[in-house]
Amino acid sequence: MLPQRAAYWPAQHALLVADIHFGKAAAFRAQGVPVPRGTTTQNLNALDVLIAAHEVQHIIFLGDFLHARASHASATLAALRKWRARHTPMKLTLVRGNHDAHAGDPPVDLNITVVDEPYELDGFSFCHHPHAHARGYVVAGHLHPVYRLTTAGDSVRLPCFVFGEASSVLPSFGAFTGGFAINPQQSERVFVATEDSVFEVPGNTAIFNSCI
Repeated sequence: MLPQRAAYWPAQHALLVADIHFGKAAAFRAQGVPVPRGTTTQNLNALDVLIAAHEVQHIIFLGDFLHARASHASATLAALRKWRARHTPMKLTLVRGNHDAHAGDPPVDLNITVVDEPYELDGFSFCHHPHAHARGYVVAGHLHPVYRLTTAGDSVRLPCFVFGEASSVLPSFGAFTGGFAINPQQSERVFVATEDSVFEVPGNTAIFNSCI
């Protein structure tokens, strides 16, 4: 688990990224909503930081790569193509999510292998939905989980990783995606991500009270 809201699998030199939602801001602007620009560049820069810090040979995107049809905006695709040109040898795999079903697959020239869930590799089943039927341990996204830490006078919501007996959920990686709070239960372990570290919430597990 990485503070940057992704996970690294050393044995496969693989970076696991959930819910990056490229082009979400562009899709909002296409509908007349005045949201900030630059989130695609921010997401790509965040990927570059992790690629530089780890021996990444394969990125597995756990669904929702593109946010909507409007995410195929020329500026968004140009940025993606420029980034891809810098990482030509990198293997990219996208496990289709619910937003991908509406947005459509990424352009062929991005050289991304696109598959339906589950994508099975070395005993793991990589999915978008955490409860997909699969033979291996499920690693998924979709829910954008966040956990609320509370003190006597303040509270903060932090993105989190959730691990259960049969499946796990990664936080949303995207810069413009939001999150849904989880409530502690007794069957899953919760790890929150701060700016520079990941730590377990002691004695708590999580059940999701909302989903996308």
